[in-house]
Amino acid sequence: MTEKTTNTQHGNIASALAAAQAEMGPALKSAENPHFRSKYADLASVMDACLPALNRHGIAVIQPLSENEFGRHVVTRFIHSSGETLECPIPLIVGKQDMQGLGSAITYARRYGLMSLAGIAPEDDDGNAAAASVKGNAASQGLRDAWRDGVLDSLPPDATARQKAEAFAEAIATEFAAKGTSRSTKALEAAWDKHAKMVAKFEAEYPDLHTRVVDAYENRMIDIAPEPME
Repeated sequence: MTEKTTNTQHGNIASALAAAQAEMGPALKSAENPHFRSKYADLASVMDACLPALNRHGIAVIQPLSENEFGRHVVTRFIHSSGETLECPIPLIVGKQDMQGLGSAITYARRYGLMSLAGIAPEDDDGNAAAASVKGNAASQGLRDAWRDGVLDSLPPDATARQKAEAFAEAIATEFAAKGTSRSTKALEAAWDKHAKMVAKFEAEYPDLHTRVVDAYENRMIDIAPEPME
């Protein structure tokens, strides 16, 4: 078999992206996350999953930094040979105010922007059956914890499952980000283990909430982790 290297001509970016998406695979979870003791799809995996197909169909990708009245952000921009463009801005949320923190935020923004605009998702290497089991366990244990901790006290009796999940996600993210209660990597890891089941529920059912709590955890971990030796 010979690898496809020639560009396919399309009259507009919509048809080019549709053709490219038909060739894309999932973003492989190949990078190790030592704090979560799990794998995740890093920026390189996401680029490997979509860039070859995009380029074959005449779409170039750039991800410049920009700033407006709402703050700094990374713009993922698809530029088609027809001159048409698509873009997705992702805000920069910097947990640690130095180059390490900025670099981490830029990497995350590039990864999320590229996945969002290309329409790809990380590979599900755990299987649907495992996810279904996690949903049930996380829901029951997580909601018991939520009622016990008073997280849901402010919600109306007829609150939806989504509203309850949002309230608990906000409480978990706040706990991870709080400097007074997460003063060491060991304490932060213990907080992660405490909420691991509910975070798994977010990953299975509410990806946006999962992103919220993971970002809070990782930004706080970057903030308190020891500086690397020169």
